[in-house]
Amino acid sequence: MDDPRARRLFGDSTVAPGDLAFSPFRVDRDRIVSSPFFARLAGVTQVISPGGAGLLVHNRLTHSLKVAQVARAIAERIQAREPDLSEKLGGCDPDVVEAAALAHDLGHPPFGHLGERVLDRLARQRLGLADGFEGNAQSYRIVTSTEIRGQATIGLNLTNATRAAILKYPWTRHGHPEPHPRFMDPPPRGAAAHADDEEGGSAKFGAYSTEVADVRAARAPFAGRVADWQQTVEASVMDTADDIAYAIHDLEDVHRVGVLQQGAVAAELLAWQRWGPTTDLKRAGGAIESLRLSLHRKEDWIADDSAFADAVELVRAELVDGLLAQPFDGSVAAEARVAAFSATWTRRLVDSVGLTEQAAIRSGHAQLAVAQWHEVQVLKFVQNRFVLARPDLALHQRGQGRLLSSLVEALLSWLGDPDEEDRLPRRLRDLVELAEAELPDGTPQRLSRARGRAVIDFVAGLTDGQAVGLMEALSGRSRQLWTDAFVL
Repeated sequence: MDDPRARRLFGDSTVAPGDLAFSPFRVDRDRIVSSPFFARLAGVTQVISPGGAGLLVHNRLTHSLKVAQVARAIAERIQAREPDLSEKLGGCDPDVVEAAALAHDLGHPPFGHLGERVLDRLARQRLGLADGFEGNAQSYRIVTSTEIRGQATIGLNLTNATRAAILKYPWTRHGHPEPHPRFMDPPPRGAAAHADDEEGGSAKFGAYSTEVADVRAARAPFAGRVADWQQTVEASVMDTADDIAYAIHDLEDVHRVGVLQQGAVAAELLAWQRWGPTTDLKRAGGAIESLRLSLHRKEDWIADDSAFADAVELVRAELVDGLLAQPFDGSVAAEARVAAFSATWTRRLVDSVGLTEQAAIRSGHAQLAVAQWHEVQVLKFVQNRFVLARPDLALHQRGQGRLLSSLVEALLSWLGDPDEEDRLPRRLRDLVELAEAELPDGTPQRLSRARGRAVIDFVAGLTDGQAVGLMEALSGRSRQLWTDAFVL
């Protein structure tokens, strides 16, 4: 196959070299949307647990749909305005970008990023799994290994381009590629060593060591076009769209449920605007000043004080004095204000994205313009400071963390009970067999490690409600005999 588009396909017999009139990338999208793992995302937390807020807030499914919508808009813009540079860097097909955006959160466990941290700690410290757990790597594992299609456990059989586009962090925790990007100065975003990983593995990574061969195959068509540690253009577009969706759409949720209060945000932004840079980071305005200083430390390739100040003013004017000025009351007028805010900001951010041939180490080839990049940082700051740092949310999450820890221990105990071997959930047994087959003969504690990975895979594949229901049943507190907790 000399056709560059053909090189981006999954080289199997189902796609003939000359049969490129249709879009195999749309087939990828359809396979992802048809997966039960995609449907599961409707019951998985984005920021606020969907079970506790009715239909008002985003879950991982609606978030993924919005990321896909934004990503496709960016890809179509790049394809129309910068086709030559896009092709030089490996291509930017809107169908590939949309498929990757739909798949990027398939591996996200119950209870949002809290679940991710808990499963990672358990996997490394309790179960001895060097790879630990990472939501992005779990997504890649699902589309290549653990999702069932047809008669074999072959993943979703996606094209090279789509699998490469899912790799937001195209490296493993420790070894691939060599030299590992965590040793670069500075390291790519996410590649720096995890704070509590004794082996110094990356904090974020896109695949487990068991999927390295598949990563190499997916990335092979892009060799010589993007660096081994760099995202493909399509992955970069997906990543940028994810940032935009988080910065805008999650703010809608916390406004709707009344969590984001105008007064607190206004006090912080106005104090910083009044006093400017300060060494007293504990007073009003100190948190946003901490952000400014952090951007200079970590993102000196783009950090700009003038753009930062402009971004603070724009967010104050349009979010604080605009959207938050009137509490959300569920009226048509309130919904219209939310929709107008979201549409205006999405359009401005999408229209600012362009390609750069020489991307900074901590950036992708698809980049927001300088002004809009700073606007996204300030919007994300509002979410992180005034929502995610709330004690009431922390209280809720601590309970969820305990539940996941208890669930993992209960499942491990069940797996180790010789009298229960024939009554284990069939999917859990299958996952043990898959994990054991992935480990080389002679691996120390092979069965124990296989069981550990299987339990992590199993729990990560539950919805929030299924995790709660399963733990209730395993603890003897549930009176419901039949449960859907074992469906996935």
